[in-house]
Amino acid sequence: MKILISIILLLTIGLSKSFAEEEIPHYKIYPRTPIVDYKNEVLDFYSVKDSYGEFSNFALFPITIEGIIWPSSEHYYQAHKFLDHDLQERVRVAASPFLAAQIGRDSKLPIRDDWDDVKDGFMLVALHAKYSQYSVLKDLLLSTQNSHIYEHTKNDCYWADCGDHTGKNMLGQQLMQIREEIKVATKGEILLND
Repeated sequence: MKILISIILLLTIGLSKSFAEEEIPHYKIYPRTPIVDYKNEVLDFYSVKDSYGEFSNFALFPITIEGIIWPSSEHYYQAHKFLDHDLQERVRVAASPFLAAQIGRDSKLPIRDDWDDVKDGFMLVALHAKYSQYSVLKDLLLSTQNSHIYEHTKNDCYWADCGDHTGKNMLGQQLMQIREEIKVATKGEILLND
């Protein structure tokens, strides 16, 4: 799976459609979180309507992976529950991240047998695309400094924190991982330019 992620990340670079900030669909509907140094030890996010809502997979930041445009990271993640191309496409063209999630969670549809083994990898691919294709998101993530990031909701104890910081918080964990990767890459760029 690590090789697959590496290949997809390489294919993502240079294939993404560049959006000017005023053209980003999310900012046509929801306010932008100001990029300021975050001072608290804990950062909770959930709703796309609130501060740091950009971190939500329901935020409307289209991503391009392997030459295919996905309306949100949620669309990409939910589509990959299926091996059937038609089902993946049905999710990809869903009118909203919420509808994409509804299709992906439909118990009548056949999800791939290995989903529990590969789901973290697909989420990480989606997040790498999202934070590499939007400098505003990269800057916002870096502005969180060293805070512990939680997707804060009682609705999910795997990707989120169960609403009380006791859940696995895998989305928050992956965001913090990407933040560290960006910091390391940025330090490398600075050293190369010196």
